[in-house]
Amino acid sequence: MKLIVTLEQDETGMFVVECPSIPGCISQGKTEKEALVNIQEAIQGCLEARVSAGMPLTVTIREVEVNV
Repeated sequence: MKLIVTLEQDETGMFVVECPSIPGCISQGKTEKEALVNIQEAIQGCLEARVSAGMPLTVTIREVEVNV
């Protein structure tokens, strides 16, 4: 399963990574590489929790255009 994640460095220098298609699935790391490894583990845990709760694995993500 391939999922899109967002990766952002916070004000403390930590890399915060989130999987938008799994609400609440977030992790972090001291480096980008560490954060990406950590989110893979978090995704596995989140998917297992969603299965055991009878929830769909992911939510639908859509792209919308916003005029700024």
